[in-house]
Amino acid sequence: MSCIAIIPARGGSQGILDKNLQPVHGVPLVSRAVRSALSAVTIDTVYVSTDTERIASVAAGNGAEVIKRPAEISDDAASSESALLHALDEVPDAEVVVFIQATSPFIDPIDLDSAVRMVRDGQFDSVFSGLGDHGFRWEEKDGHFQPVGHDAAKRPRRQELPHRVVETGGFYVFTAKGLRDSGSRFHGRVGCVEVGRREAIEIDTLDDLRLARELAMSAESGTAIGPVDAVVFDFDGVHTDDYVWVDQKGVESVRVSRSDGFGVGLLRDAGLTVLILSKEKNPVVAKRAAKLGVEVLQGVDDKASALEKWAGDNDIDLGRVAYLGNDVNDAPALERVAWPVVVGDAHPDVKVLARVVLRSNGGEGAVRELADMIIRSRKDGDD
Repeated sequence: MSCIAIIPARGGSQGILDKNLQPVHGVPLVSRAVRSALSAVTIDTVYVSTDTERIASVAAGNGAEVIKRPAEISDDAASSESALLHALDEVPDAEVVVFIQATSPFIDPIDLDSAVRMVRDGQFDSVFSGLGDHGFRWEEKDGHFQPVGHDAAKRPRRQELPHRVVETGGFYVFTAKGLRDSGSRFHGRVGCVEVGRREAIEIDTLDDLRLARELAMSAESGTAIGPVDAVVFDFDGVHTDDYVWVDQKGVESVRVSRSDGFGVGLLRDAGLTVLILSKEKNPVVAKRAAKLGVEVLQGVDDKASALEKWAGDNDIDLGRVAYLGNDVNDAPALERVAWPVVVGDAHPDVKVLARVVLRSNGGEGAVRELADMIIRSRKDGDD
């Protein structure tokens, strides 16, 4: 019985700008959804339905097929079912559908497989992800609260409450025929796969996003880096300790690490393209870049746009770029690359964007640490 996953991911969002592309531990939400689906053994093909080229590019780069969604079913008023039915028109042979929402960043492929088997084996016609609800629920009516499912005057023990779940919104599995016939993800006999609290997190607000990032950073801290063809460095706070000496004539000088310089040489010798991308425009940056033998772009206020243009001009895939930064002005560029990395003393607001947080601080061996990590990864890949 053929099984596909469909991930609707439109570009517009009201609460969080570019929500489906927001990184959690350096990985865009839509990428996390695709990777979870691809890791499920029961899913044959993963499709992302989107109206934007940027999401399409990210989805394809992570191994998904892309379905271009028409504008008329891409606005805030469009239902998820409309996107699912449109996608099924492109895949008419699908029998079981896994509908995944990219706003749930911690979906476990094992849970997906459990839900698919429940539908495929005929136990249920549709299955949703739910979180066990063991609390006393109240709802507001006429300006005051009333108990739901229990008598407040005769308070039962928690274990005596009915077995309830709260729909998490992370994923739904159902028959394609049932969706076409009913127009709804819920039809026939409905079952539930109960997930953990971490897996139940859904990002609707900025607070949700911050929580997800903090959880991911604590649980997924990386000490390795994937395949990269280019490395982009900020300068101040990365190649330096973020301090400058200023003499009586206003001339600035900085301290740099010879070890970091050797690390840049290792990257160049390994055939990687190296760029220094700096907000400041200072002769010392140009002199250092010249000594290292690497390209430099200075006086750049919009680092993300400059990075994208540089990559396009040099035919470099941002999906194979590592960016090393340290402060909030690096955030947009960190969000554009596959491997966002920060120094050990980076600002907390950018640490949560990184896939790798280095042990070394800026100007104190961070560049060399990243270079060694990349070289080691390339050697391991050749083994």
